[in-house]
Amino acid sequence: MTTIKLASSDRVLFLTKDLELIKQQLYHGLNLNMRDLKEADLLDDINTDVMTPAWVCFDYKPSDIALNAYAGLMLKGERVFAPRALLDGGFKVIVSGQRKGTGSSRETAAQCERWSGIRIAVAASFAPIHERNNINLGQLMCGYEILTKLQDGEEIPLSEFTKQYDEATRLIIESGGLFQFSKKMAAGEIHLPEVKHVPAPMNMVEKLIAKKAGCETVCPGDVVFAKVDGGYSHEFTSAQVHEFLVEEFGEDYEVKNPDKFAVFEDHLIYADGVAKMRPFKDKIELLRVKQRDFQKHTGVKDFSAINGISPGICHEVAREKIIEPGDFIQATDSHTCMGGALNALAYGVGATEYAALIYSGSTLIQVPESIRFNFVGKLPEDCMAKDVMLYILANFAKKEKTLNRCMEFGGPGLLSLSPDERATLCNMATECTARTGICEGDDIMLDWLREKRGETNPEWKANIVSADPDAHYDGGVHTIDLSKLRPMVAHPGDPDKGIPSDPTNGAYVDEIGQVKVEICYGGSCTAGKVDDIRAYARVVADAVAHGKRVAEGVRFYIQTGSKETMDYARAQGWLSVFEKAGVIVLNPGCGACIGCGPGVSESSDQVTVSAINRNFQGRSGPGKLYLASPLTVAASAFAGYIKSYGTAKGQNNTSG
Repeated sequence: MTTIKLASSDRVLFLTKDLELIKQQLYHGLNLNMRDLKEADLLDDINTDVMTPAWVCFDYKPSDIALNAYAGLMLKGERVFAPRALLDGGFKVIVSGQRKGTGSSRETAAQCERWSGIRIAVAASFAPIHERNNINLGQLMCGYEILTKLQDGEEIPLSEFTKQYDEATRLIIESGGLFQFSKKMAAGEIHLPEVKHVPAPMNMVEKLIAKKAGCETVCPGDVVFAKVDGGYSHEFTSAQVHEFLVEEFGEDYEVKNPDKFAVFEDHLIYADGVAKMRPFKDKIELLRVKQRDFQKHTGVKDFSAINGISPGICHEVAREKIIEPGDFIQATDSHTCMGGALNALAYGVGATEYAALIYSGSTLIQVPESIRFNFVGKLPEDCMAKDVMLYILANFAKKEKTLNRCMEFGGPGLLSLSPDERATLCNMATECTARTGICEGDDIMLDWLREKRGETNPEWKANIVSADPDAHYDGGVHTIDLSKLRPMVAHPGDPDKGIPSDPTNGAYVDEIGQVKVEICYGGSCTAGKVDDIRAYARVVADAVAHGKRVAEGVRFYIQTGSKETMDYARAQGWLSVFEKAGVIVLNPGCGACIGCGPGVSESSDQVTVSAINRNFQGRSGPGKLYLASPLTVAASAFAGYIKSYGTAKGQNNTSG
């Protein structure tokens, strides 16, 4: 039996809340022991932007990425991890607190550790996509008890690291990663047990997985090979996907069903507009070149920029043009779950997993647990779906009730939310550290599809999945009365920092005081849809009617999520209203949401209120970033401080 033991020279790096203590370990040879620390001493919610900031991802070779591991962890404006600090430290184990690897699906976060010599990641809990990326790389993960034994000099059986997983996941880790596992499967060296259950009620995700896997019934924990209907990558990830496919399957590799897969140029299209990104111009251009090579080689759909203008953010364009009800969609971005608004199973994966599935047409999936949210009532006039998600983040996700679960949205209140608003719900499931989000399908959704596609497909309605009345939800069934919600805000640092019951961490917009802002940003896949632009236009038109312009000292950016949305906004006359009010309108793309476009902060003392999906420190510049709904962002732009749009009270809240 294979065993794991630390050699005397193998160091353990503890990522502590005291960042000076991390520096002592990195640069002064300090060695700590788990017995001398408490879980509360360890850093929680280490996000992927901290592990590999956007500029680190411009290097697509893992060995290069490792040079700048944890480049986003800052202390007093300086990097805690200097270049090569993790690589040169002789560390084999890295230790942190709760929810390690939250944020994006970027596999670079796991790669920066793996190629720096780390072989074991220790944490109280892991974000699901990050955990999967570690598994696909063959990395070991464990809790503090095993670490203590290792530091005591004990020899630990490999099975102790893998016993919590299903048989297939154990085999992936024991094989050294996903590609090695796949080769052994193809050679007939390993086999998976057949899934057999007595027919039982299923929820939406279980029904979708069962259909794609050819099973009559599946239950949480089952491991199956499921057919993937489609997916996409973007210029941040395509180069690495192409590199992996060539390495593993040869230069003549082919992909299954290329018509349902795509590449997008959306993430870095405006990076040149950010001063700190300009030094990486050549690397960014190389990523574009590599993506074009990948697209030409595979024949997947091409959504590259035309004359320097992106056709739109991948998640929004995929919703408009690719995803259909009942689909199983995988893509190299954590907000892939936005596709769940179309009653599809969609979530993000790392480059390794995407390369494997685009080559084979199928992927290995462990059936996840689910949590159900039933909506009743109707949102007040000054609230949007963003407020719903900030409420769920504060009251459910922060307590880990959504962790690695599928969030199912339904109930009579869902009918009051448009397809665009439903997309916001599903999009931000990843901020809840959930696997994905999915909405019930109905005629409202089908009408939206017909309008976007310009056609009617009878298969759309036939492929809608509904939960059985007595389906099981490990996370429970929770009713939320939309009519009782109020405009929410998440404080800087994390999307779940919006707990109404904590006055020091407030969360209702009208309870946080007059927080002065310099930047108001409305855009991203979460908040650049037609209904989001409609919300900005509603506030701006009201302000113009009252003789108002954007407050002095405030820059208000509006960026659409797709060219179609931009064209619609122009046809409605919204763009001219924005211009009258002093709004800066940007072409479609991700931009400021990932720190790669106009709208990012430039200094730590700047304050931004933004409608994007996550506000981790440094993600959209060094300043303080508050999350809010499109209505609140627009109202704040005219007030000069964070303020809700109180039309429900008959107020003109744009007046300040």
